[in-house]
Amino acid sequence: QVQLVESGGGLVQPGGSLRLSCAASGSMFSIDAMGWYRQAPGKDRELVAAITGGGSTNYANSVKGRFAISRDNAKNTVYLQMNSLKPEDTAVYYCHANIRSGPYGTDYWGQGTQVTVST
Repeated sequence: QVQLVESGGGLVQPGGSLRLSCAASGSMFSIDAMGWYRQAPGKDRELVAAITGGGSTNYANSVKGRFAISRDNAKNTVYLQMNSLKPEDTAVYYCHANIRSGPYGTDYWGQGTQVTVST
């Protein structure tokens, strides 16, 4: 059973920083793409940032220059460093990973972690 466990959310003032972590555990051969999505109240879930197994990254326009995604393959962990946070970044953040435990990859999701940017 593969699990993604997130940590690092919380309440922060505008302009502040947070770092999210997501660790994958369980039986797996390899992890392909990993990423972070977010969902604000009343809105659809949207991609925030993604990183391939080779380290190529992709960001939503709204977070470019402020957020940085990285991964530690030895620890099966993906990180999201969030700087210069804005109230509009408030959302539940979900970790995603495409993990191979056999011939095909399967999409897995974390349980979500709340990020609130407010005074």
